[in-house]
Amino acid sequence: MPIVAGIDLGGTAINYTFLDALGRPLIDGLCEYPAKAKEGPTVCLAQIAEGFTAALARVQYKSSDIAVIGLDTPGPASADGVLSARGSTNFVHADWKNFDIRAGLAQRLNKTVLYLNDANAAALWGHATIFGTGKAGSTSISAIIGTGLGGGVIIDGQILKGRKGFGGELGHVLLPYQSIRGIEGMKPECNCGRIGDLESLCSLTAIGKTFLPYFLARYPDHQLAGQELGKAAKLVRGLAERGDAMCREIFRVQAHALGLFFDEMVNTFDPDALLIGGGALETGKDFQDWFIAEIRSAMPKPREEQADILIQIMPNGDTAGARGAAAQALAHAKVHNLL
Repeated sequence: MPIVAGIDLGGTAINYTFLDALGRPLIDGLCEYPAKAKEGPTVCLAQIAEGFTAALARVQYKSSDIAVIGLDTPGPASADGVLSARGSTNFVHADWKNFDIRAGLAQRLNKTVLYLNDANAAALWGHATIFGTGKAGSTSISAIIGTGLGGGVIIDGQILKGRKGFGGELGHVLLPYQSIRGIEGMKPECNCGRIGDLESLCSLTAIGKTFLPYFLARYPDHQLAGQELGKAAKLVRGLAERGDAMCREIFRVQAHALGLFFDEMVNTFDPDALLIGGGALETGKDFQDWFIAEIRSAMPKPREEQADILIQIMPNGDTAGARGAAAQALAHAKVHNLL
């Protein structure tokens, strides 16, 4: 029986998954392969194809068994997979600018390839896990915290893509960050050039670029002092989970930034659920519960009718992107009788 594939391309890893005709994942967890996005399109596409062959072997299927492939990448990109002329956090090589990655992969693999922004793909899977596929009337907002910050808006069970495919670029929504206590004088600058958008406060890049220089000046004897900032940033989550005061403070600020952002989304969309995903929250439940409590504490008191809005960690967070891309491929395959 034909199946569909999902490929989640990140800055450092590619994750693959496969769904059968009933939408059941054929791989339980991660199926990763190293990414080479920073080396440009030619090298990266060859790497994706190599990893795809290895993933197929793992589930004992052949390329001819694949009906459709869903691909997701970080944005910004058009709805059809043409990367932004300004590049992105992960695709810094000059040849990526205006590159049609969907068409490039389709030609490389000789398959029909559909494209989604990675956060939209994760949002689609998370929403479907909670509310079911395409359930009318259900709305959710997802914030995916990784190297950057991606977002996804699902309205009536459908992805909001927008006029040019940039719908759901929630990382670049500006926040009244000056109201967050404990960061007086901080000037959080996003790689896109904006000051005080969500990604500038809530991402791994923000930790290395802004938070560590700011807080290490206040904690000069901290164990991360003197380390290269990029490497030190990757240690902050683990230290925060173990109760380190400075690192816990960094995550408190990030949670409060999300609280301000979610308040804006509640008053814009009146959603059924607010979801948080990405590597930043791949932690134990105690830390996740603390983080969600901090988000709620930063949100202004809601209307009585909105007090019960669900705030939840993204289901299957580490595999949600690939599964969401595969789910889109499955829907396409069903419509076109490819299964």
